[in-house]
Amino acid sequence: MRIRIQVVIEGENGHEETIAEVGCLERGALRPEELGLTLCEAKQLLHAVQQTVVAEQVEQYLAQCAVCSHCGRLRSRKGTHEIVYRTLFGKLKLVSPRLYDCPCQKSGRHSTSPLTELLAARTAPELSYLETKFASLMSYGLSVELLAELLPIGSGITRTTMRRELHRTAERIESELGEEQFQFIEGCQRDWERLPPPAPPLTVGLDGGYVHAKDQKSRTEGWFEVIAGKSVDADGGAKCFAFVNKYDKKPKRRLFEVLKSQGLQMNQQVMFLSDGGDTVRDLQMYLSPESEHWLDWFHITMRLTVMGQMIKGLAAELEPDSAGTTSVVVSLAEHLKSLKWNLWHGNVYRAFQRVEDLEDDLEAIDDNPPNKRKLLKAVQEFGSYIDANQDFIPNYGDRYRHDETISTAFVESTVNYVVSKRFVKKQQMRWTQRGAHLLLQTRTQVLNDDLRKTFCRWYPGMKSDSGSATFQDAA
Repeated sequence: MRIRIQVVIEGENGHEETIAEVGCLERGALRPEELGLTLCEAKQLLHAVQQTVVAEQVEQYLAQCAVCSHCGRLRSRKGTHEIVYRTLFGKLKLVSPRLYDCPCQKSGRHSTSPLTELLAARTAPELSYLETKFASLMSYGLSVELLAELLPIGSGITRTTMRRELHRTAERIESELGEEQFQFIEGCQRDWERLPPPAPPLTVGLDGGYVHAKDQKSRTEGWFEVIAGKSVDADGGAKCFAFVNKYDKKPKRRLFEVLKSQGLQMNQQVMFLSDGGDTVRDLQMYLSPESEHWLDWFHITMRLTVMGQMIKGLAAELEPDSAGTTSVVVSLAEHLKSLKWNLWHGNVYRAFQRVEDLEDDLEAIDDNPPNKRKLLKAVQEFGSYIDANQDFIPNYGDRYRHDETISTAFVESTVNYVVSKRFVKKQQMRWTQRGAHLLLQTRTQVLNDDLRKTFCRWYPGMKSDSGSATFQDAA
């Protein structure tokens, strides 16, 4: 059995049809591996169809450009050159003529290349979208192998070209970000009262992670910080964002745009939860007049748990037969338990007293084992931590009983799948701050399901859903 595959191009305004044969298949006795198209055959057919369609499109476009749009006179040609255009179904070499402007324009002997100007990016939007999407989700090498395996791209795609395409996309996204501001609160109370009733509160969690640095001058400079966060609405819809702390110049604008994309109004409540670090604490300020800022309970109890383990280690180092040793260890454990209880109920004043009691108990120990010094340092650092964040410590118990969020556990998972899975876990790459920041912007767009929408906004001819393309039925 022979199957001939043709492309029929119907002309407009009474022009004749053009028929081009793009492939021929031969089949014998039916076997499972020859049922339908093989991957190799499909790639060859797609490439042949692409060449046929593109040739006709380019021919028609250049025919239109060859005629002056004002007077209808034929424009003279200066010369031709070849351009390379990368598509989903192969690399194409297109002849691009250079045409003189019509004398009616009175522009002298000026010439232009219409096709070169139209295809300035040299990469088809659909290919750019797929390269950006897959490179955002997995390593550049795996992305190259995947696309080359499924599409008739051949050797037209490399790690370098994929990285450059991702950076180009990310830089365009960055260029659309508005200017940074100290505050984003707009209007006054009278204006806010006139707004429609707000949606339920938004919950925003912020946390940090670390990425291997490429240009490290010492072992202590082998990492740089990445801030990641997630904004969750009452219906469970969420959007994540991330940026390199010391590289990004517009962190507050970035967070504000995420909240704005979720329909933030100036009369809507926003609850921010963070670990209390200076970076994230400053980031969340002055974004909404109805915002609340709380210290994450998870980071408090994590520090308390470490101190509890240190007390157990200290008890093992001290003389077990001494009655004073037993009483001191019991006192330390009781004061730590009381410290946690007071913080849980938002009693910061009593918590400071318990910190002082812990310091007094440690100073009363005559011996000087290593765990004593470590525990004393941890207690003092915890006291400074609570002092710096005392205005952000609520009554966690009351909030918990009313089913209000008290922990950034949902952000811990965000840091894992936004940062760790692509940059750290099983990834041996080292990153520049610029490279990591740009990749984070495209990765969050992919995870938020916004990348396709962004490309459709840039290129209105693209379908909003890559799987929803429709074809007219043949007559």
